[in-house]
Amino acid sequence: MTPIIWRVARADDAPALSILGGATFLSSFAHDHPGAALVSHIRTAHGIPYYDAALADPEQTVLIGETPFGAPVGYAMVTPPDLPIAPDPACDRELKRLYLLSGWQGGGHGDRIMDLVTQEARRRGASRLLLAVYPQNDRARRFYARHDFVEVGSLTFMVGDVPFRDLIYARPL
Repeated sequence: MTPIIWRVARADDAPALSILGGATFLSSFAHDHPGAALVSHIRTAHGIPYYDAALADPEQTVLIGETPFGAPVGYAMVTPPDLPIAPDPACDRELKRLYLLSGWQGGGHGDRIMDLVTQEARRRGASRLLLAVYPQNDRARRFYARHDFVEVGSLTFMVGDVPFRDLIYARPL
């Protein structure tokens, strides 16, 4: 399998993250999300301005994974918590997104990025990592269970103007 080289994203990575974010979101959810809602969500939640802001925010870390040729194939975001469960900002960090293009799933790539996310959260002083996951995303839920995440709540996640239910997971660090 082609290796992935992980690094902290820079300001000039926003266009690549926008394309990667849109592609991975679409491939993950096109099977059961309405097309117009998906497109609307991707245009805003994965637009270049979104990633410009994330990359400029010193409280956020974006990790990007590339092939040896520099093609982006995965990313993860470690952010302050923004979930409806009364997180402790001094102790909690949120894994906002963790996506790999399908050709790079498996082979330990997910485990490697989770290790890097955990290191980054600890570096920022976190003792707990939070995330939200779509209940119908069985593969992601199995992955998070392998990494000791447990369900601690739920939330409504808007995709365009369509509400979806997500589960909130937590894991002590």
